[in-house]
Amino acid sequence: MQNDFGNGKIWKVIFAQSVPLMFAQLVHLLYNVVDRIYIGHLESIGSMALTGIGLAFPLTTLIAAFTNLFATGGTPLFAIARGQGDEDKAETLLSQVCGSLVIASVILFVISYLFRKPILYAFGASDASYVYADQYLKIYLWGTTAAMLSTGLNGFINASGYPRIGMMTVFLGAFLNLILDPVFIYLFHMGVAGAALATVISQIASAAWALYFFINANAVYRIELSKMLPRLSVLKEIIPLGTAGFVMQGTNAAVQIICNIALRQYGGDLYVGVMTVLNSVREILSLPVQSISQGSQPVLSYNFGAKKYSRIKEGIKVSTLVSFVYTAIAWLAVLIFPRQLISIFTNSAEMIEAGTGALYIYFFGFIFMTLQFAGQSTFTSLKCSKRAVFFSIFRKVIIVVPLTLILPAMGFGVKGVFLAEPISNLVGGAAAFVTMYLTVYRKFPADGETAHI
Repeated sequence: MQNDFGNGKIWKVIFAQSVPLMFAQLVHLLYNVVDRIYIGHLESIGSMALTGIGLAFPLTTLIAAFTNLFATGGTPLFAIARGQGDEDKAETLLSQVCGSLVIASVILFVISYLFRKPILYAFGASDASYVYADQYLKIYLWGTTAAMLSTGLNGFINASGYPRIGMMTVFLGAFLNLILDPVFIYLFHMGVAGAALATVISQIASAAWALYFFINANAVYRIELSKMLPRLSVLKEIIPLGTAGFVMQGTNAAVQIICNIALRQYGGDLYVGVMTVLNSVREILSLPVQSISQGSQPVLSYNFGAKKYSRIKEGIKVSTLVSFVYTAIAWLAVLIFPRQLISIFTNSAEMIEAGTGALYIYFFGFIFMTLQFAGQSTFTSLKCSKRAVFFSIFRKVIIVVPLTLILPAMGFGVKGVFLAEPISNLVGGAAAFVTMYLTVYRKFPADGETAHI
């Protein structure tokens, strides 16, 4: 059975989850990446418009953080309940997460929409870049509920053992986005606002697909209205585990804000746009690692619930080794084709020149990112919430934020902002992986016994 993670070769099970997820995430990436490609090539205003989109990133990342708070907390528990054979608990977790996402999205929309101007200026906007950031954000925010539901519920589709259907959730929205972007941006001459409108419509379509999977008459697990109202006893399980994903995305938002402010101070709006391009390249190149990490999580959680620890250990080894090989190849691609990668997002000679040097620095030691993903995904899968939260904070807040502030002031200038990323990959990743190995991997008992990790 495709939703049985407890039997068969573990690498096949993980890849059966990861490969469809990889295609789904690749398509999902088109939501925002295609927007940036079209916007970055707009005649005369492309570079500044791209900078404006970059200023909106922290707020969209914060929305993703609240999605993670409930979705990445509920999904492993859902998979563990499945492994234990507790179908009622699995369905309750699904419904609770759905209800929480709706409530959180409404609150986030109201606050973000009403206060978007002071928020954008606090994020490092100038008078010139604010115009484009506001054009994008004031439309994009109307899709907050749809964005959170489509992303949050898709994890449950994958954890139910239907990764191909999960892939279609994302494919539907991205396909619409590919079609609608040029229509709204160029045919209707809506520019940045058109990109945002295309994204919102696409997110609504994805959310409708995901919801239908869980409410149709043949659904394996159903979202029940009676179980959607918040239950403190259930949320007390979900939120501590989801805090790791929340902190990871929340600290990403904090780093984006600080980077934008530092880059504007030491390099101007041009380098805020360069960082937007670099983040886009990183999203593309890190996608397979994220897919392997996320694809392995429900498999590890299921086998943890079933007390099949030997399969968990083998799964960790397989996913880590494959990720190492891939990141080495991706790093080599950056070294060989830097200008080509940047040119995907802009035709500005000035931005391409500035971005090439920044790309070399930003992706140095890209291979060490594997260590962070391996440690974080294992901690999250096995309910080690405190360690997952700590290492999310450690890498971003304790390492990246201080370095982003200190290195430019020490004479590195804008290079110091980009240098903070590879240092954090090495130090933070190594710390997370070694801790996972010593406190989890080596502590597993024989299959069938109770683990104390």
